[in-house]
Amino acid sequence: MRGSRFGHIELGDLLCRIEAGKSPLADDTPAGQGEWGVLKVSAIQSGRFVAQENKTVRDAALIQPGYEVRPGDLIMTRANTEELVGLACVAVAPPPRLMLSDKTLRLVVDESVADPKFLALVLAQPSLRQRIRSLATGTSGSMKNIGQGQIRCLPVPDVPLDEQRRIVAAHDAIERRIAALMHIKAKCEVTEAALSAQALSGGADEWPTSRLESVATVAAGVTLGSEPVGDGVVELPYLRVANVLDGRIDTTEVKTVRILRSQYERYALRAGDLLLTEGGDLDKLGRGAVWDGRLDPCLHQNHVFRVRCGDELSPDFLALYTSSPAGRAYFQSVGKQTTNLASINSTQVKAMPVPVPPLPEQERLLGPVRAIRERNEALGRQIEKLRVVQLGMVDDLLSGRVCVAKG
Repeated sequence: MRGSRFGHIELGDLLCRIEAGKSPLADDTPAGQGEWGVLKVSAIQSGRFVAQENKTVRDAALIQPGYEVRPGDLIMTRANTEELVGLACVAVAPPPRLMLSDKTLRLVVDESVADPKFLALVLAQPSLRQRIRSLATGTSGSMKNIGQGQIRCLPVPDVPLDEQRRIVAAHDAIERRIAALMHIKAKCEVTEAALSAQALSGGADEWPTSRLESVATVAAGVTLGSEPVGDGVVELPYLRVANVLDGRIDTTEVKTVRILRSQYERYALRAGDLLLTEGGDLDKLGRGAVWDGRLDPCLHQNHVFRVRCGDELSPDFLALYTSSPAGRAYFQSVGKQTTNLASINSTQVKAMPVPVPPLPEQERLLGPVRAIRERNEALGRQIEKLRVVQLGMVDDLLSGRVCVAKG
């Protein structure tokens, strides 16, 4: 908020008081209709209140209605990870019988001078988020805490109430546009799932099947832990399990690893490689997506299998099959289950029976799926652009570089 035409005041000047909650003994399942629940810190997200993130309070003696979340409450996390401590949001239309926990705070706003939604926008600004993280205390790697005194002293722009409301209205206008696009995107995802199922059901009984290793090569990636040093070493980005999601690759955070230059081809990715995860929850075994080559060069970790198709099999068609009920069933049937996780090995991936219709047939079946997927991806890009515009607009409005027209 550089170059602001507004002065700054302390957040405490706009509050009547701050109320802390309680954390009674509770089951780790969301409260049902008519039951009382206590909020998890995950209920408070940046700009969003997720009421389903709560735990059921079974003992009636532990229920304290005075801590119930009310519509319009400005709520903040008092304790969380360093990245998430001090997140704030407004509880829009919360269900009844949800209590604040001792890790959450209710900032009771003096609504004669401030709009709770405006303060939620201010508290989400990158500069203030950084300030909150710097104030939070706690040992490295553990939960961080921010005290009520520190919260009261946070600097916020001194904006007249009527202008606060205009800023909130401008933000909400973009939010409604984003919500409309997300609604369309959700419908596209349903359509994509239906078209994918239809593509695989057409001639499944007639198509020949092959072991995956006969129509593709399967390889594990680089093992972390003892990286080489010296001449002939290169440091390159690599994809880990956290990057490989169901149907897409997330490169928001990509780490690097050092390998010998002579090992590059062994671990390198090419556009069109199908990436499958080795472990996780049993129902998520073998999740994956086709790599689009957006980072080049790029490697993959040993817990991510690289499947490189030959001339008989389209990677998109294979990805369609591995994510289908039949593909999931195979991974679940061969997966090794431990107490918390399940895993598959490269031998099991190589042995997977896959349908191999003629390549022109694969491409024909993929046509409608690709079309709706491209539409879905375009909607995702629109939403991301609007989020960027929204963030920049709020920053401009809070700084006073731009004014909201009256009326």
